[in-house]
Amino acid sequence: MRLARFAVACLLASLCACTTTPPASISPPPATAADPGLERALDLARAAARQPHSSRRADAWLGCTRDAEAAAGDQPPGTDAAPALRLLAHCSDGFLLDLFRQRADGWLPGVARVDGVPLRVQIVGASRMFRGALKVTPAADVRLPTGWTYRQPGFGLPVVLRTDRCEDDPRCEVYPAEGIHQWATAWVDFGGGQTPTLHIVDPVTSPPIVVAGHVVSPAFDALSFYAVGATRSRLPSQGVFGLFGGDAIEGRAGVYLLRDYDPRRTPVVMIHGLGSHPIIWAELSGAIWADPVLRDAYQVMHVVFQTNAPLLVSRRRVQQSLDRMWSLLDPEGDDPARAKMVLVGHSLGGVVARMLAVDSGDTLWNAAFTVPPERLPGSPEDVEGIASTFLLRPYPGVCTVVMLAAPHKGSPRARSFTGRIAEALVGRRAPEIQALRRLARANPESIQPELVDSYAASRLNSIITLDAGHPVRRAGESLLPAPGIRYHTIAGKRPNHDGDGVVPLDSATLSGADSTLVVDAGHDLYKSPEVIDEVLRILRGGLGQPCANGAAAPKEAP
Repeated sequence: MRLARFAVACLLASLCACTTTPPASISPPPATAADPGLERALDLARAAARQPHSSRRADAWLGCTRDAEAAAGDQPPGTDAAPALRLLAHCSDGFLLDLFRQRADGWLPGVARVDGVPLRVQIVGASRMFRGALKVTPAADVRLPTGWTYRQPGFGLPVVLRTDRCEDDPRCEVYPAEGIHQWATAWVDFGGGQTPTLHIVDPVTSPPIVVAGHVVSPAFDALSFYAVGATRSRLPSQGVFGLFGGDAIEGRAGVYLLRDYDPRRTPVVMIHGLGSHPIIWAELSGAIWADPVLRDAYQVMHVVFQTNAPLLVSRRRVQQSLDRMWSLLDPEGDDPARAKMVLVGHSLGGVVARMLAVDSGDTLWNAAFTVPPERLPGSPEDVEGIASTFLLRPYPGVCTVVMLAAPHKGSPRARSFTGRIAEALVGRRAPEIQALRRLARANPESIQPELVDSYAASRLNSIITLDAGHPVRRAGESLLPAPGIRYHTIAGKRPNHDGDGVVPLDSATLSGADSTLVVDAGHDLYKSPEVIDEVLRILRGGLGQPCANGAAAPKEAP
């Protein structure tokens, strides 16, 4: 605790910086040493730092906050009130850290009582999908990935707000099962009165913050809200078990919002890879949220899908999840966000992203079948499912595709000993596979000879369809995103490897790409700072660009 306090004491020395953890002591700024109110506030701050009893410490923090606020208010707007404001923020943070650590749950607008003392509570900019009382967690208490903080200094205490996922609105479905989380910034002041007020605001959407007559910039933490949800999630284990036929991940399949939907912002839809989960996108998502330009132009969405099915079935599942999301968020189909999307995919997810952007014509169909679609025997349901799996059109609104370490030309791992073991275990229960099984057994002449046996035995899954020699995968290799859809490839190259250790370099790159980046990284390159910077560059380059594949909409998304 002393180390944390010392670190923030250093922050206090910078102009406009305000703390998130109170320091053990504060030296009075020389320029204001003669100010009695500020001297009194400093004495109270020192007393609070030394006080072991929580109620007395809270009194000292509030007293410091009141006196520092009065000292700041004595400075006319436009003058140097920074020393008093820094001290005000420091004491407010100290009070709130203690408060939220002791009482995280039960926060609502109105009047709360803290040790018998009334505390007005004002909450501005909370998610419209929140229901009931909020749980508040200081961002300083949230563990973030090493080297990635996304915390911007300013006035107030960055916090995370949380409630359970709502159930009273169909749109609740597109929020994570772990609950609804939101970033916020909190501070306490007196506003010239005797009763303190706790302010909890969205630092991104709230109007300018005025404290003691001075406009201040709020502190902001762009990632802790997501990290809190991620620590509660079972998706990492469910993703692995789902690869081998576990049902839990299938029940979670969908496209999920991390912030409230905005009809004007361009979606960045992130698709994970084989046996994986969307939490791999934490660093990239945080980088987008931390950039004010990208944050205003884009909204991050995470896909969850079960990865045990063949590539084309996985593509169909993701398409169905996108359809479901849009039916809930934009049933009229006229939002600007609907007309322009960016897909970002890793590994298998990168190939799925490409296949969501292609016009396959009859290329895939002819690789699998010997008769045209209208002559394929079987029940209407089976024929429709097979046709929608093998006859592809670009998903409406897909404008840009970014593919990371994607095995477009297959992966030798699918033929390796490890791949063969996985192939034997990976589930094959998808309805589309069962339709192919029925077709192969009843009408084998309708299927290309080299596929009849595998279709009849349901020997078809994600591992097999990543094999470089698989006929349908081989045919799909020639399919590039449709004209007008921009696409970019990012690949890893490890020393002494022909690629990232999983996907060969030649398989991870595509001809005609708008850009190709090769980095010194393994298959988990999605967390590489160089890769994240490249994706941010691509997103910046897409600002204001038209989308040739846009869905019908009255006006273009940014």
